Amino acid sequence: MTTFTVQQLRRLQAETTAQLDGLLRERDGIVAGADLGATDDEHDPEGATLAFEREQIAALIRQARGRLVGLETALARVDDGSYGRCASCGAVIPEGRLTARPDTTTCVGCAGAAPR
Repeated sequence: MTTFTVQQLRRLQAETTAQLDGLLRERDGIVAGADLGATDDEHDPEGATLAFEREQIAALIRQARGRLVGLETALARVDDGSYGRCASCGAVIPEGRLTARPDTTTCVGCAGAAPR
């Protein structure tokens, strides 16, 4: 197996789940605080700050959810024996890439060639 074991992937999954839970609580607190203040984002000087905070938290939540999907996919790839192999060309993904991005599905060459 590669640098990342199933236990390490599960640890990252648990850490990401905890991070997501914290972000959701933080978002709920921001929303609740805004509801109590009955702010008008357009006319209240604090409104722009609240809108920015909501959007920033929303982006972090999307990122954490995406990371969870990637880790679930990595664990499924471990189960089917394809973890550590590029999903595009079949080459072995270098250890350094897996260490940096344990949920990656492509080698560096195929990742650079992917359409954006």
